Amino acid sequence: MNLPRLKEATQVCIQGCCPNPTFNTAEPEPEPERERSTKSRSTTSSLCRQNFAVVTKASFFPNTYFTNHESIPSMQESYTQFVEAYPKYDETARIDKIRAQEYSELDVSNHVCLDYTGVGLFSQSQVKSDETKPSASSQTPVSDFPLFCLTFKSVNLKSQLIHGGEGSELESAIKKRIMDFLKISQNDYYMVFTANRTSAFKLVAESYPFQSSRKLLTVYDHESEALEGMINVSEKRGASVIAAEFKWPRMRIRSVKLQNMIVRKKTKKTNSGLFVFPLQSRTTGVCYSYQWMTMAQEHGWHVLFDACSLGPKEMDSFGLSLFQPDFLVCSFYKIFGENPTGFGCLFVKKSTAQILEDSTGAGIVSIIPSKNLFSFVEDSSGTDTELEKISKRWTEQDSVLQISEDNEISKMECRCLDQVDSLGLMLISSRGRYLINWLVNSLMKLQHPNRLENFPLVTIYGPKVKFDRGQALAFNIHDWKGEKIDPILVQKLADRNNISLSHGFLRHIWFPEKYEDDKHRIMSRNIKEKEATRIKNCKNEQEITVVTAAFTFLTNFKDAYNLWAFIARFLDADFVEKERWRYTALDQKTIEV
Repeated sequence: MNLPRLKEATQVCIQGCCPNPTFNTAEPEPEPERERSTKSRSTTSSLCRQNFAVVTKASFFPNTYFTNHESIPSMQESYTQFVEAYPKYDETARIDKIRAQEYSELDVSNHVCLDYTGVGLFSQSQVKSDETKPSASSQTPVSDFPLFCLTFKSVNLKSQLIHGGEGSELESAIKKRIMDFLKISQNDYYMVFTANRTSAFKLVAESYPFQSSRKLLTVYDHESEALEGMINVSEKRGASVIAAEFKWPRMRIRSVKLQNMIVRKKTKKTNSGLFVFPLQSRTTGVCYSYQWMTMAQEHGWHVLFDACSLGPKEMDSFGLSLFQPDFLVCSFYKIFGENPTGFGCLFVKKSTAQILEDSTGAGIVSIIPSKNLFSFVEDSSGTDTELEKISKRWTEQDSVLQISEDNEISKMECRCLDQVDSLGLMLISSRGRYLINWLVNSLMKLQHPNRLENFPLVTIYGPKVKFDRGQALAFNIHDWKGEKIDPILVQKLADRNNISLSHGFLRHIWFPEKYEDDKHRIMSRNIKEKEATRIKNCKNEQEITVVTAAFTFLTNFKDAYNLWAFIARFLDADFVEKERWRYTALDQKTIEV
């Protein structure tokens, strides 16, 4: 069977026909030629996006639906079909090599990590000695070697930004590496470390002058702990909170309403308020236009840009020097697939820092070497300094820190960031685009048997197959009766099958009139769920609980296939009951289903 190939349809795309329009390094052209060139690039970009979606749908299981999990093709057969349709995927083999060499525990433990977004600082091999690496028979990676600890600082944000100084050598080394990675200049921005993303949001809310700039405008289609914390603090300080709405079923921004919120008549010459904006949804994968930030800035809003949902190279490629948000929040975890804990980073434009108010909240942290690094010092003899001993320990751990002759930290080696830098945006984004769209298309091919009407197993919220969708996915699984299976239950069953998923809530949904039936069905279902007390956090009848998955640059085809194969098992009407019986028989009492 000769499958349609994406080589012709996407070759131009992969080689850069769809660049960010804000980046143009070419020499200025005469006006007529430049106008024609711009139109030509725009037309080509639009065509390549359309061709990508059309050919993807035609390449994988056209006019075919799977009604039995045993009937889906094998992983090898699926992969052969995948690389035939996406021949450029072979060019991302460098990522597979990095995964095998630096993150071997992902394959040794056979665990699929799809439960958080972002980028880590260090690779697994960088901080593993031979003694701590798991054997081939190990089920989970084991590490008792924390890289660093966080200690809270009792300071207010404005004071720390302006007068806080550079911090310790370790902090300065990490800060320099992160700012270099993000291409952020210390001449333009201050930076502080925070305990996490939530702490960074709260710090801004506690310091922002809501008495004079009263509005807080947010653009999130999902529940966010960080955002909820910001809203609670802001309301107590006098802010008026408004939120964008998202149009069902694609979850796109309801543009006219958001524009009216941003472009408002001001009776006084004051700032409009704080505009909190992510470039894409970390739940549904919907991507938003840069123009919303520009519009907000032009109409007197301070902009907080939430970069936590972006991919590793997208963070340093979104055009910070052009848009220059007043605040930028991002976060870094320690080791992908093993230790997702880490810290947050809050960047504040130096000109904006002057308008902040004194605050008394907590959340700013110092980064210090782990106490485990010093545990051997007390029992050792000799004249070596502690820093030299630390250097020796780190040398055993592949030299995370490089120590100069003066016993100063001269360089912080963050190998994960180095790897991402070496791969580049085009390679990483292309790989993620192939994988997420294959998975979305494959999920839509799962259908319950023995129904008079076609009834899909999976409902996907947000974009379906799309060239420029994000690498996050929100979905629900339905049983043969059409009832939604509890997302928390799906998450638990996935975990038992070595797949880490998450769950969340879609919010601020606007239903056009033609989707009134969907609205009533969702509201009725939510009322039943609340009565059953299974969804304790449900705050209104129009929010939707969903299962979520997120791809990172290390995700491979096997990960995507394993998730598809797991979800396909729900085509068996007795799958959930079989799992419950199996774990009861094995006396697995610690995890409830």
